[in-house]
Amino acid sequence: MNKKRIILAVTGASGSIYAIRLAKALGNMDNVELHVIVSDAAVQVLTLETDESIEAITGNAHAVHHAANIAAPPASGSWQHDGMIICPCSMASLSAVATGFGHNLIHRAADVALKEGKPLVLVPRETPLSTIHLNNMLTARQAGATIVPASPGFYHGPKTIEDLADQLAGKILDQLDIPHTLYKRWGEQED
Repeated sequence: MNKKRIILAVTGASGSIYAIRLAKALGNMDNVELHVIVSDAAVQVLTLETDESIEAITGNAHAVHHAANIAAPPASGSWQHDGMIICPCSMASLSAVATGFGHNLIHRAADVALKEGKPLVLVPRETPLSTIHLNNMLTARQAGATIVPASPGFYHGPKTIEDLADQLAGKILDQLDIPHTLYKRWGEQED
């Protein structure tokens, strides 16, 4: 069985729970080789938002790459992967992706994904959005990124915060054609 090699990058935007739920889902899939990049700001936000340690995101990863390591495999187009997710995606990282500013490994890997035509899913978490934010999202989309705002749905009847996070994580995985059972899709709800 060929494994899908997926990069999960986590930045310093609010929404650590989304990264935790994605890492758990991807890390427990037999057909996924998970590579994780976590920024220093993401670690700070994680400790502010949750009682979890960084291992909640990195614990099931095949490899963990430091955001400052610009020589790590995801920085090169010759390193093959099947898609990248930046979740949550800070407005600073969105700006870097939109302008091709490879300041760190997250930004460089995203730039490589775009130039190589690989799927790149950005999960911005900010409100309200300024004209600059919206223009950066449009630029990233026009360059080939998929924008999945951190806006969970409610049609699946969530009972917990984890249910909300899982629904969004599932929508993200849908963009990479990764099968999952994280939530009940429209039309699958119980009557």
